[in-house]
Amino acid sequence: MRHLLISAGRGPQECAWAVARLTSRLEAEAARLKAQVERIETVAGERTGTYRSILLGIDGPGADRLVAAWTGTLCWQAPSPYRASTGRKNWHVIASPHTPDRAHTAFREADIDFAPCRTGGPGGQHRNKASTAVRATHRPSGTVVVVDTERQLSHNRRLAIELLRERLARTDHDADRARDAARRHIHDELVRGNPVRVERP
Repeated sequence: MRHLLISAGRGPQECAWAVARLTSRLEAEAARLKAQVERIETVAGERTGTYRSILLGIDGPGADRLVAAWTGTLCWQAPSPYRASTGRKNWHVIASPHTPDRAHTAFREADIDFAPCRTGGPGGQHRNKASTAVRATHRPSGTVVVVDTERQLSHNRRLAIELLRERLARTDHDADRARDAARRHIHDELVRGNPVRVERP
């Protein structure tokens, strides 16, 4: 499946209207090419039926052709439906191939492998011989932690679970921030000249 993000960038409300109209036009073209289009994620605009952005999933024999034909600056050419006083008729948006968001890592204790181990450091001879430390591995992500702060294995095991939970949550948070930054960058790439497509009602 290919992914295409259509965004109004930082444009006015008419650009969010243009995103909706252009997406409908793309979907109609997809039907003619026997491609399937799914609206994976939408960000609503200020007005009903408008969108700041729409992430599309496109599949089928015409998917590559469709994505290539709709990548770049797009123009919806029509008078504003909101401001009769403006003479502007060209509303530009951007369409860019997009990597789908990484799904958040589901956390289940059943996905953790535990192994007792020995570690050095303070704690005396008992700590070195009794293997009270624990190595915990979260199988789906491959994240590994070693906890040896407590003198009992059960306590270190409990701390290891919480540490894994925190690390995976932080990884998901960092991924969300990177996704948002990438989308802001796409908004800034919008060039309001030489559109690859001009569509009209």
